[in-house]
Amino acid sequence: MEAYILDWLNLLLRWVHVITAIAWIGSSFYFVWLDNSLVQPTDPELREKGVGGELWAVHGGGFYNPQKYLLAPKQLPEHLHWFYWESYSTWLSGFALFSLLYLFNANVFLVDRNVFDMSASMAGGTAIAFLVFNWLIYDAICSHMGDRPNADRLVNILVGLQVVVSVWAACHLFSGRAAFLISGASLATIMSANVLVWIIPGQRKMVASMRAGQAPDPIHGKRGKQRSVHNTYFTLPVLFAMLSNHYSMTYSAPHNWVVLLMIMAAGALVRQFFVLRHKGVTNWWYPGVAIVLLLAVAIGLSPMMRAKPAPAALHHPSQPQPEAAAVDGPAPAAAAAGGFVRVQQVIEARCIQCHSAKPTLMPVPGKGVLLDSKDNIALHAQQIYQQAVVQKSMPLGNMTNITDEERAIIGKWFEAGADAN
Repeated sequence: MEAYILDWLNLLLRWVHVITAIAWIGSSFYFVWLDNSLVQPTDPELREKGVGGELWAVHGGGFYNPQKYLLAPKQLPEHLHWFYWESYSTWLSGFALFSLLYLFNANVFLVDRNVFDMSASMAGGTAIAFLVFNWLIYDAICSHMGDRPNADRLVNILVGLQVVVSVWAACHLFSGRAAFLISGASLATIMSANVLVWIIPGQRKMVASMRAGQAPDPIHGKRGKQRSVHNTYFTLPVLFAMLSNHYSMTYSAPHNWVVLLMIMAAGALVRQFFVLRHKGVTNWWYPGVAIVLLLAVAIGLSPMMRAKPAPAALHHPSQPQPEAAAVDGPAPAAAAAGGFVRVQQVIEARCIQCHSAKPTLMPVPGKGVLLDSKDNIALHAQQIYQQAVVQKSMPLGNMTNITDEERAIIGKWFEAGADAN
C-alpha cells in the first residue's frame, strides 16, 4: 500500500511540475521574444508617454498592442501583473519530486560506489549542497562583476566555466542518472533564485520609488535583464537534464560529463539562434554547430563505438575494468542467494531479448543498453536495480514474464555490492 501511495505522489508531483514548468518557460520565452521584437513607436503621443517600443500582434481572433516603456510610465497604474509564481511553483514542485525520488532513496538513486563510495546521508547532503553552492558561486560572479562596464563577456565566460566544473564534479560524485539531474537542478535553482533574489525585488524597488514620487534607479532594470538573459540560455540545457533519466545511453556513458556538456552546449546554441532571429538576425552557424555536437555525441554513444574497449588512461571510474574470463563452472553457495551467476541467468532469460547486440523483441537495443556480457551487466548494475527491482518498470510491460523471485535475486546481488564474480 505504501508503494502505491508513493506512486501516486510521484505521478501528481510530476504532473504539477510539468504544468508549472510549461507556464514558466512559456512566459519566459514569450517575453524574450517580445523584448527582441519591439519596434520604436511612430506615434508622437506614445513617445511623449515614454514608450520605447511597441508591437502589433493578432492571436485567437483578437488584436494586441503590447508596449514597453524606456524606464517606467509617468504614472504607475493601480494594478500590475507580476510574473513570479510560475518560477517558484516550478522549483518547489521539482524539489519535492527530487526529494521523493532521490533524497529519500539516496542509496538507490544517488550513490554509485563505482563512481564514489559514500553513505546515503552523505550523498543527500552533498546533493543539496550542490544546489546551494552553485547558486552562491554564480551570484558572486554576477554581483561582483556584473555592474562593471563591458563586463558581460567576462561574466558569461566565468559562468560557463562554473557550469563545466559543476557538471564534471557531479558526474564524479553521483550515479550517472543522478548527476545529470542534479546538474540540471543546479541551473534551475539559479534560474529561480534569480527571480526570487534579484528580478522581483528589483522590480518592487522600482515600483516603490515611483509610488514615492521618485525616479526609479535604472540599475535594477539592468541587473534584472542580465539575470533574465542567463535564464533563457539555461532553459534548454535544464530541460534536457530533466528528460535525460529516460535515456540511460547518455548518463551511463564512460565520459558522461562530456556528453552532458556537449548536449547542454547544443541547447544553448539553439536558444541563441532563436534570440538573434527575434532581432531579425538569422545565423545558421549556431544550429549548425549544435547539430554537429549532437551528431558527435550520437556517434560516440553508438553500440559500434562503445563496443571498443576504452584506453586505460581514459577509463571512467563508473566503468569496471574488464576481466580476462567469465565465470564458469557451478555457482558457489552465495549464488543461490543472489550471486552474479544466478543474476546473469535471470538477465539472459528476461533482459537480453531487448538489451543485446541483436535483440529479438525490438530492432535495436533498448536505450542503447547492452546486457549480453559480464562487463556490461556490471557497468549497468545500478540501472538494472533501479528499473527491475525498485521501480519494476523493466522488462517493458513484463513481456518476458520476470518473477518477483527473480527480481529479488537481482536485488540481493546489488545490495550485497554488485560483485561480478
